[in-house]
Amino acid sequence: MLNSSSFNEFLLLPFADTRELQLLHVSLFLGFYLAALLGNGLVITAIACDHHLHTPMYFFLLNLSILDLGSISTTVPKAMANSLWNTRAISYAGCAAQIFLFLLSLAAECSLLTVMAYDRFVAICKPLHYGTLMGSRACVKMAAAAWASGFLYALLHTANTFAIPLCKGNAVEQFFCEIPQILKLSCSDAYLRELGLIVVSSCLVFGCFIFIVLSYVQIFTAVLRIPSEQGRHKAFSMCLPHLAVVSLFVSTGTFAYLKPPSISSPALDLVVAVLYSVVPPAVNPLIYSMRNKELKEALRKLIQWV
Repeated sequence: MLNSSSFNEFLLLPFADTRELQLLHVSLFLGFYLAALLGNGLVITAIACDHHLHTPMYFFLLNLSILDLGSISTTVPKAMANSLWNTRAISYAGCAAQIFLFLLSLAAECSLLTVMAYDRFVAICKPLHYGTLMGSRACVKMAAAAWASGFLYALLHTANTFAIPLCKGNAVEQFFCEIPQILKLSCSDAYLRELGLIVVSSCLVFGCFIFIVLSYVQIFTAVLRIPSEQGRHKAFSMCLPHLAVVSLFVSTGTFAYLKPPSISSPALDLVVAVLYSVVPPAVNPLIYSMRNKELKEALRKLIQWV
């Protein structure tokens, strides 16, 4: 029997056995990674350099782009390197670091999306109090709270997961380290502690989701009362990108972790993992810039300057 101290590496799931398919996998992942780097990098630079975008909404968007870059950089480069070098290995410490950083990004992003929903609620439903409720100090505190909650969440789950004895080998059935796959290697009832934490985490995520839904119920009620069509259009344009990002985040994550065991398979798990870990960081900048004239104008000026 093996335990977590008898090996110093894990073996990740390979995408393909043939060299041609491995290179195809590297090309696809490289495309997504470069799109995420370019899109999020442009958003971060545009917001940082354009003083017109130094507002709470864009401050939170800048934090979201940083989290997206961190999320995809935690998983994709290692997967590409393994395919290029035709290996499956990831060190024990590297696996723990990958889980910690990925969970930090996901948890902080969930909190940040909730804060962004509150920002839109105040902007549309309480515009006269916006300057007071969403001052610079309040925004920094909310962003710091989102990062801190992500850090504590990731630290708790990572420490608890790797404290569980592992005796079913070291082969992880995924292209990156994630907690459900590590728990499958456990032979101890101690994994019930981690399952309990996952249930608590699900309740917290559900709480954030309910807060977002209730915020948008009040937002849309207020928007429908706006007499001018131009005002309604502007309000909807402000909310739709955030709603699209929340929908993508919630739908892919929910299906990845709550799909019925009867339809679970290695191939489906792999596709779902790509959908929730690789696709959102690459498309979020596109979603936010598509209907945002201020951001598009800032990006145009940035590209012209470059």
